[in-house]
Amino acid sequence: MYKHMTKIARYLLLLLMPAVFTHSSYSQTASSQKTMKMDSTDKKNPLYSHTDPKQVSLPDAEWKKILPADVYRIAREKGTERPWTSPFETSKEIGTYFCAVCGNPLFKSDTKFESGCGWPSFYEPISKSSIIYEKDNAHGMTRTEVMCGRCKSHLGHVFDDGPPPTHLRYCINGVVLDFEKAAAAEKKYNEKKEGL
Repeated sequence: MYKHMTKIARYLLLLLMPAVFTHSSYSQTASSQKTMKMDSTDKKNPLYSHTDPKQVSLPDAEWKKILPADVYRIAREKGTERPWTSPFETSKEIGTYFCAVCGNPLFKSDTKFESGCGWPSFYEPISKSSIIYEKDNAHGMTRTEVMCGRCKSHLGHVFDDGPPPTHLRYCINGVVLDFEKAAAAEKKYNEKKEGL
């Protein structure tokens, strides 16, 4: 009897999940989904930089003028993208993930893992200053929000159910990530070196 009730409860939970995510998440259309090839040359944001460590502080009204609507919704309004909509969730490309708002380096691809949660997951940020943490009691849950260490944009949440060595799972909205392949970064570096 208990096993039967457990199966029914799981089935009901699976039926309710789409409604919960639809209610609490931002619905993306195929045309608004980010492509994986992003870098600072594609930005209209004068504050976007992969190398400038200075803190960025703008009122949300100014961010709204600079950022694409989907990025603004997640980063500045603490939204959540629908699970399994980011191409970064299953990407196995080697490179670096950056904040889509300001260009701050956040995660290396070798710290990314498949958690099955529906969002890109990492077990460790690039540095202690890459990410800042804040208690989040929204939606009747107690969680730890993670934000960009440079511009304080909402990225997602961190949980303690990740793999070794940290046992952490940084569950990040793909919309607020940019990615640069390692080969592209190396090429840029070599071009700058030759130009000196």
